[in-house]
Amino acid sequence: MSQDPSCSGVFSGLELIELNDPSAVAEHVAALLLHERRRRPELPLGLATGRTMEPIYRALARQLSQLPFAEGERLRERWLSFNLDEYVGLRPEDPRTFRAVMTTKLVLPLGLDPERVRLPEGSAVDPDAEANRYRRELAAAGGVGLQVLGLGLNGHVGFNEPPCAADVRCRCVSLSASTRAANAAAFGGDPEAVPERAITLGLAEILAARSLLLVVTGAAKAGMLRWILQGPPTPELPASWLHRHPRVMVVADHAALGRGANG
Repeated sequence: MSQDPSCSGVFSGLELIELNDPSAVAEHVAALLLHERRRRPELPLGLATGRTMEPIYRALARQLSQLPFAEGERLRERWLSFNLDEYVGLRPEDPRTFRAVMTTKLVLPLGLDPERVRLPEGSAVDPDAEANRYRRELAAAGGVGLQVLGLGLNGHVGFNEPPCAADVRCRCVSLSASTRAANAAAFGGDPEAVPERAITLGLAEILAARSLLLVVTGAAKAGMLRWILQGPPTPELPASWLHRHPRVMVVADHAALGRGANG
């Protein structure tokens, strides 16, 4: 593990954790999530989906199962999380919804009450009204304690596609061609089968979280992560607005930081 002081001055509140590989990143982030549930159980977690998150949820299930029974049950009973986003237009039973992904990857492995894992309802007749309802629901829960974020290849966080201002709120958005291509694996490899729209928490809700955790793995995102870390904030790179937050942790593997296996 290493911390890169050359990046710490870019974000005033940045802590950069560099680990060997995605497996090490997953174990570290899972431990941070458990720590957060112990430290601030009154505030919900902010969660994400995507390939970066799947090993994290596997590690989280394993770590939770290793806790003493009473502590594990207490964490399960008090669990509350809000996901960043959901596709618009898929039927509730569609296995490609993020709700289905979270059920498979988090709810069932951890033994959680599904009602404690919240997502927007992408099949709502009025997606804009649903976005407003979801925003109000999150606010009523006290806002996010720790928000976990992945990094899109075009610099998006959540489904906040570029260009994107820092003050946009939860809303229905159109997905870019590059995002639909990146998410095509779950749709038989066909980008055209990926929904054109999604409901996403905005940068306003993300930046309102008490702390942010940006998780990045793999060489494919090295260039984008470098641009994000070096700044300055710009609507063309939505993740660069994280510069405005006083408490940001970036957990990345060697490849995502453009380094070889030996650093």
